[in-house]
Amino acid sequence: MTLSAFSPSSPLVLIGAGKMGGALLAGWLVGGLDPASVVVVDPKPPADTMALLGKAGIAPLAAPPAGVQARLLLLAIKPQMMGDALPALKALVGPRTLSLSIAAGTTVATIEAALGGAIIRAMPNTPAQVGRGMTGLFANPAATVEDRDLATSLLAAVGETGWVENESLIDAVTAVSGSGPAYVFLLAEALTEAGIAAGLDPALAARLARQTVTGSGELLYRSELPPGELRRNVTSPNGTTAAALDVLMAEDGLAKLMTRAVAAAKRRAEELAG
Repeated sequence: MTLSAFSPSSPLVLIGAGKMGGALLAGWLVGGLDPASVVVVDPKPPADTMALLGKAGIAPLAAPPAGVQARLLLLAIKPQMMGDALPALKALVGPRTLSLSIAAGTTVATIEAALGGAIIRAMPNTPAQVGRGMTGLFANPAATVEDRDLATSLLAAVGETGWVENESLIDAVTAVSGSGPAYVFLLAEALTEAGIAAGLDPALAARLARQTVTGSGELLYRSELPPGELRRNVTSPNGTTAAALDVLMAEDGLAKLMTRAVAAAKRRAEELAG
């Protein structure tokens, strides 16, 4: 299954064109998805998504269209909106429809009760917009091998994928990779502020931090070495990096702080599930 699986008569219907829905759509359009095979339902898409839709010639709809059965129904709305939104989407579900939800905390059981049929929960992240996303997926028993292949190919078109066989693990995926880009962006912010505190010009500090974070990420992406070995390769004994790592790797340092952060994100995802 590829992006050619969709057509005007069997479209990809995107419900919610916010940051994540827009990021996925952007990646798919770059990858060759035919705009004529896309239906976007969102009464007020953000400005960046509106620009994307305008460029692609896609007019967003304020409500689900009548007389359309989706091949894939992508649920990209906030979890708090699901209860009100799902009943109105039932008419879009036909015998071949796969409902793919990227709403954190909304369980398969909740979606099954409203829509029935094949359902896959997925947790992508915003680097999907540049083809470097990471998505964890879980399928209900009604999802066929064809459905799983379709979901895999869609998300693989904008990054990498990994399946879990226990739905509760999607909350852990959310906490690590779904929310993870924000942790990396915070690192860049903190590194910028630290550079300014060390006496650097703010603009230069921002450039140094941005290029260091993105360059290191690219090196990690291209290298077959584990992160720990790459870290050790940068660290000379008794050198400047070692002095900094003595702080970051202290007993109360980054590892424990990140463990607490991920646990907090996972706990919130569980709360959203009720």
